[in-house]
Amino acid sequence: MSDKKKKKVFVIGLDCAAPRLIFDDFKKLLPNISMMIEHGVSCAMRSSDPPITIPAWMSMCSGKDAGEMGVYGFRTRKGNSYTDFDISFSHAFSGTNKIWDVLKQNNKKSILVSVPPSFPPFEINGSMISGFLCPDQDRDYTYPSELKQEIEKIGDGYDLDVVFRTEDRDAIKKAVWEMTEKRFKVIEYLIQNKEWAFFMFVEIGIDRIHHAFWKYFDKEHFLYEPGNTYESVILDYYKLLDEKIGRILSLLDEDTTVFAVSDHGVKAMKGAFCLNEWLIEKGYLVLNSYPEKPVTLEKLDVDWSRSRAWGWGGYDGKIYINKKGREDHGLVKENEYEALRDQLIRELTEEKDKDGNPWNTKIYRPETLYRSLKGNPPDLIAYFDDLAYRSAGTVGHKSLYLDENDTGPDDAMHDWNGIFIKYDPQHKEKQRLKGMCLLDFMPEVMKEFGLEEY
Repeated sequence: MSDKKKKKVFVIGLDCAAPRLIFDDFKKLLPNISMMIEHGVSCAMRSSDPPITIPAWMSMCSGKDAGEMGVYGFRTRKGNSYTDFDISFSHAFSGTNKIWDVLKQNNKKSILVSVPPSFPPFEINGSMISGFLCPDQDRDYTYPSELKQEIEKIGDGYDLDVVFRTEDRDAIKKAVWEMTEKRFKVIEYLIQNKEWAFFMFVEIGIDRIHHAFWKYFDKEHFLYEPGNTYESVILDYYKLLDEKIGRILSLLDEDTTVFAVSDHGVKAMKGAFCLNEWLIEKGYLVLNSYPEKPVTLEKLDVDWSRSRAWGWGGYDGKIYINKKGREDHGLVKENEYEALRDQLIRELTEEKDKDGNPWNTKIYRPETLYRSLKGNPPDLIAYFDDLAYRSAGTVGHKSLYLDENDTGPDDAMHDWNGIFIKYDPQHKEKQRLKGMCLLDFMPEVMKEFGLEEY
């Protein structure tokens, strides 16, 4: 890749955009994205561990993995509490040097739009608009604060996110289209009216559309029905994005290098594995009483004095060990800790699906995934059947297996690979790389500014 110094870099972030769709299935139907692929550098880009929006985008923008940042997902365990957690808002990453921090040190202005997580808004050398973690539009969600009123006039209002875990698919579709139209109006306005050397936006709509409509699109999904009403929604949304991207490209000059990237991919969800139900069945998590209906961990009547492990649900499973000297009712002694981790890894990887078919499950010690460990990492991280099964943390199902998500409608799981496209209008040459990981992204951006030694 060229190390030519550039005046500007523009990053198109497409949360959850899948290599299979961008590079293959939809390629001929997306003329603007395909143009960048045909005249630029492209490849699949391996996501973070775990492959979820938070921490993936911040890993991409800092070159740091989740362990180095001390943020392992949307929720961060609060100290050594059994059930208390913090949401991973923007301040969770305040100690991590990111692209815009380096550029500020070099007197270059940045514009950020909906880069997760960016709420609360923070001071940068330039302008920023928060994203989906902002609770509502009444909050301050821009920097500077007066930018909020400015963009709401331009976009006829501004939508930070949509409700997507609902059975009302028509409402989801309408809301995503409206959010996207407003966001791109604002993006075009900022491109033309604000000073910037680095501009990055992330469109979360593609993630919401995948999760809400994947079973209607993917012929391999166990709930797919041929000829259904929503079969074309995902393609239609990709076409909408391609049209908007074409408009953006027309506004950029030849001195601007464009990146199009995603934080992870997407795949069909086969179901959910009830992690805490499994821990209860195996005797690792002990209850005083079993709930009459499904409840979250916080509402479980747990006997912590007799419990050795518990779990958190999500696209990955996080397993915590009740360690003596660390947790309030710690039971597992230091000299028993590694043996228990070995036992949990062995037993979980031997689990099969409800029909007895083998799984490709991987359980990791966090110290083997990350270059260092900050914050409060889980003791084990589980990917059930190579991310085909979600981890359900709720208890009360009287089963280890669920056909669908336990916290609301969701058709899709995250997959390991997102996309990477680099398009330099001054050096149009098609190049397909074998692959890269998202930790490589920040160095690529820095090279464009001649700041390799950042």
